[in-house]
Amino acid sequence: MRYHFIYTILFGTLAWFLSACSISKTASDSMHKKSIVILHDNDVHCNIDGYASIASLRDAISDTAYVATVSCGDYLQGGTAGAISGGQYIVDVMRSVDYDAVTLGNHEFDYGTDNMFSLIADGNLPVTCVNLRECLSGKRPFSPFIMRTYGSSKIAFIGVVTPNTLYSESYAFYDERGRQKYELCPQTLYQEVQGAVNDARKAGADYVIVLAHLGESQNSLRADSHTLISMTRGIDAVLDGHTHSVVPCQYVKNADGIDVPVSQTGTKVAYVGKLLITPNGRIIPNLVADSLIAKKPNHTQAVIDSINAIMRQKTEQPVCHSKYALRILDDEGSLAVRYMETNAGDLVTDAYREITGADVAVTNGGGLRNELPAGNLTYGDIISLLPYDNYICVAEVTGNQIIDMLESCCQATPHKSGDFPQVSGMKFVIDTNRKPRISDLKVYNKKTGAYKPIEADKKYTLATIDYCISGGGLNEKLKGTKLIKENLFRYNDIVVKFITENLKGELPDCYAAPQGRITIIGKRTK
Repeated sequence: MRYHFIYTILFGTLAWFLSACSISKTASDSMHKKSIVILHDNDVHCNIDGYASIASLRDAISDTAYVATVSCGDYLQGGTAGAISGGQYIVDVMRSVDYDAVTLGNHEFDYGTDNMFSLIADGNLPVTCVNLRECLSGKRPFSPFIMRTYGSSKIAFIGVVTPNTLYSESYAFYDERGRQKYELCPQTLYQEVQGAVNDARKAGADYVIVLAHLGESQNSLRADSHTLISMTRGIDAVLDGHTHSVVPCQYVKNADGIDVPVSQTGTKVAYVGKLLITPNGRIIPNLVADSLIAKKPNHTQAVIDSINAIMRQKTEQPVCHSKYALRILDDEGSLAVRYMETNAGDLVTDAYREITGADVAVTNGGGLRNELPAGNLTYGDIISLLPYDNYICVAEVTGNQIIDMLESCCQATPHKSGDFPQVSGMKFVIDTNRKPRISDLKVYNKKTGAYKPIEADKKYTLATIDYCISGGGLNEKLKGTKLIKENLFRYNDIVVKFITENLKGELPDCYAAPQGRITIIGKRTK
């Protein structure tokens, strides 16, 4: 049965007026004297200041309710704090929050599995992940569920990460000889979760909460939170992540036709999730806007302040002045860098090509993460544009390989794809109404200063990031190519070098808008 009502909770002098939706537990479930509040986040992506909001909200309600804090993944990567510390600053802050349970997101694998395991151990993070298994032994590196007790009630938290990570971060799952070390069980995903639900119930769980890094979007693996619910039974709520959606409360029917709530907080702690379990067993999901949370001094804030002081010393170094913004979004706020050429993509790939001396350069649009405003830009700004732990490599490829790569990476155009190529040293046309889509591909001739048609059998040098070479981006089309140079510079450092040395600290007008390297024929539908 659903209940819809408005309730008020007072934290000091701050009143919260929140719309809520709920479901009833059966009379046989355990009763507890106080409410249980599960605070949850997802896709924080290194916004360490957001953890102060979580800690403040936890402290504000801990006198009147049992409080749990959980995370649904993507915390180690995606921002300056992660980029300059290799993820260490993130686990330092998360340790101070004292999470009850966390699961993995796809970006936890960005540093490779060995580094991920080391960071998690250093942060003493209580990780649960039901579908990560070792290929040879079949063992799980992490527990399929974590059981916690609040008053007289036991809650099992089950973690699950999107199996698409096998493809988006494929390099993390193989050893240096190309042998697969880990599996994410895409074919048996829902059986893995159902088995953990059954085991948790047998172990005495009164409530089963799934910490999912799946998202609501349909994909080729049918690995999304809505399908998860429809294929299982016995789950009380799903706290989700991955798609950066803002979902206060949504219901999906499980395999028994029972409504199960789903909630997701967006990204970077724009909201903190607040799942309320009342003493009579009602489950009420909702979100609290970060702007409404009264921040108070606490241990987590002290850790954040210390890290921010260290980061300021590293990131406030001036890099350049720009009279215009470096764009990755379109005018509607959609990620243009994933479906069309952008001026930020032009600048970044020019840096790769010019500094390495390669014939051409390419990078995946999904790797450009934040827009930069007009004005004075710092080292920290460049890191926010390029926040991952990537290094520049130069590969030897044929004209045919370049054509094949572009054709593959532009198949989704005019729709968004993280593999959409931003390029330097070449120009081409994408015709969405024909196959093959790529035509008029030309390569810049350094000697003549003109573009000439690409030669299919000719060998070219191509600069890109190791993420794309190792199979994590550009649809794995560069995986296994011959490397001429590798691990030359961090990809954000090479952009700083290009701006300060080649451009003398002032972005020229040629980067004010996309330069016409990619022409798209065909209307984009929203």
